[in-house]
Amino acid sequence: MTASSKTLHLFGIKACDTMKKARTWLDEHAVSYDFHDYKTSGIDREHLNQWCDEHGWQVVLNRAGTTFRKLDDESKADLDQAKAVELMLAQPSMIKRPVLDLGDKTLIGFKPDLYAAALK
Repeated sequence: MTASSKTLHLFGIKACDTMKKARTWLDEHAVSYDFHDYKTSGIDREHLNQWCDEHGWQVVLNRAGTTFRKLDDESKADLDQAKAVELMLAQPSMIKRPVLDLGDKTLIGFKPDLYAAALK
């Protein structure tokens, strides 16, 4: 695999089931990566803006998760990229996961076929 020549960065939360699937897939395919747990280590605005610029904040913000659903209606109203980034900075568990940084692009979420295509 050509991607193994440089270290990839996997962003997410250690205890998340989808994260476990992604990490298992990467391990089984001998893909080396650095893991960044943004629940314990946080995330910076630069990464969030980069991901939102690439994918759209609607993809990056995990609106299906309990953290987002527990927000008051005012916090959920009139969302745009700036407001979504502020929410994700304050509570990183609202970031969809995993985020796999391939260097020239990122993959958000875990689908084995997308990982296989991106890493061949």
